[in-house]
Amino acid sequence: MSNLKKVRLPIEGMTCTGCEEHITEALDKSGAENSSADFRRGEAVFEIDERDLEKAKEAIRETGYKPGNEAIVSGEEKLHLGDEGEYDLLIIGSGGAAFSAAIQAVEKAAKVLMIERGTTGGTCVNIGCVPSKTMLRAGEINQMAASNPFNGLNTSAGSVHLKELTGNKDELVNELRSEKYVNLIDEYGFDFIQGEAKFVDEKSIEVNGETKTAKRIMIATGASPSIPNIPGLNEIDYLTSTTLLQLTELPKRLAVIGSGYIAMELGQMIHNLGAEEVTLMQRSERILKEYDPEVSEAVANFLDEKGIHTITGITTYKRVEQNGSEKRIIIEKDGEEQVITADQVLVATGRTPNTVSLNLEVAGVEIGKKGEVVVDDYLQTTNPRVYAAGDVTLAPQFVYVAAYGGAVIADNALGVAKRKMDLRHVPAVTFTNPSIASIGLTEANAKEEGYNVKTSVLPLEAVPRALVNRETTGVFKLVADEKTNKIIGAHIVAENAGDIIYAATLAVKFGLTIEDLNETLCPYLTMAEGMKLAALTFDKDVSKLSCCAG
Repeated sequence: MSNLKKVRLPIEGMTCTGCEEHITEALDKSGAENSSADFRRGEAVFEIDERDLEKAKEAIRETGYKPGNEAIVSGEEKLHLGDEGEYDLLIIGSGGAAFSAAIQAVEKAAKVLMIERGTTGGTCVNIGCVPSKTMLRAGEINQMAASNPFNGLNTSAGSVHLKELTGNKDELVNELRSEKYVNLIDEYGFDFIQGEAKFVDEKSIEVNGETKTAKRIMIATGASPSIPNIPGLNEIDYLTSTTLLQLTELPKRLAVIGSGYIAMELGQMIHNLGAEEVTLMQRSERILKEYDPEVSEAVANFLDEKGIHTITGITTYKRVEQNGSEKRIIIEKDGEEQVITADQVLVATGRTPNTVSLNLEVAGVEIGKKGEVVVDDYLQTTNPRVYAAGDVTLAPQFVYVAAYGGAVIADNALGVAKRKMDLRHVPAVTFTNPSIASIGLTEANAKEEGYNVKTSVLPLEAVPRALVNRETTGVFKLVADEKTNKIIGAHIVAENAGDIIYAATLAVKFGLTIEDLNETLCPYLTMAEGMKLAALTFDKDVSKLSCCAG
């Protein structure tokens, strides 16, 4: 019986059919059979004894290309999971990861059960991406009406009716929840139970007093706002990212504990809707400390220009007090006490995985220091029957990462393939105005990984689209490998940065070079042109070029 396995292997650096020939030749020499490569897809497909897989990957490295995490495809059309269990796959949770896994499992002829204790659809559609982004857009429109940058335009904004805006938001959420989640249950024909699920042993779940068994189980219970241990905080009526989006009256003053992406998005939203004062507070010395300094500086500048206060370098939050209708946060900074007063306090200090009620210890599922479900590269837990994906694992907390994880589990848990979770190229976006987007390595990260790098920093005032918009606070920063000129990181603070970052993601994923960007036509007077101008900036002073000159 043959021990050969069919493998799909992502490969960085292929740019032409010649690259395909180099890859297939290297694979054939390593002992692989039926090898093929596709530079457009950035992958090779071949058959090999699994024990020789590392040998094949090393052969690819020796040709100058970079192999990624392989997917071993079984080629089987039917599931062979044994006879134990009422279901092939039982899923706890009903968000992006859960539905992605359920849909793909059903398409593989699996019998699937989904259990949800709360509202169907998970975080994104109910209390995260969808409601926050529609409210952010409302705030942007209000702010533009109140203060536009063009002389000769007389615009103004009246008082905001937050109750009506919140009602519109709820209508949108209800509509998308039905269309994208609830209605799909019958469409795909998997079973659904509303109730609290907990493990009773390694392969059984109790829900509503009944026991359900499954050959494979997936945990996709998400995460909830994390509340820091600050004296007095639990004695006031504070807001979280969930409850802030339910407000029907606008606070005049909002204090935000935290300054990550949730803090900045929701803080700016309340500011743009007409709050008189918004203050962001954090312990680190600069905003977005995980980014390079140029990005942090651009973000700090635009927050200041928009009238949002930031307090960084806080030594400690000493206590929180309620004084009538006023809330007081007492902090220590530079050895001195400061008092921040507000009508409302938003706590935005990260999220905690939802694992407490699952009774995971009886299932032999290991939990990490932050309460997360511990998984391997295949999203398998310490119980080989149980998998987990999404925010409950503390993977990057984006719905597209969760959905990707669900798809990986559908293959791995059902034995259709053996896929590793590949998170090398995850774009991140913060939907402030201007927005913040990032892909790949920062300059600091690249140096830590041993790259010799060169960087390009392009202020937004050098981008023609920003000039005509009269909004020039921002930056484009590209990080390239000095040896190969390949783009290994892109970081943007600009209007529509979230739209531009997809092009940058393709550049990083497929190993495009500075020259590739320079030689590619880009429409004039688009914000995306900043990518090309940033590439030109490696070798030229773009301020001395004519319009469209490249």
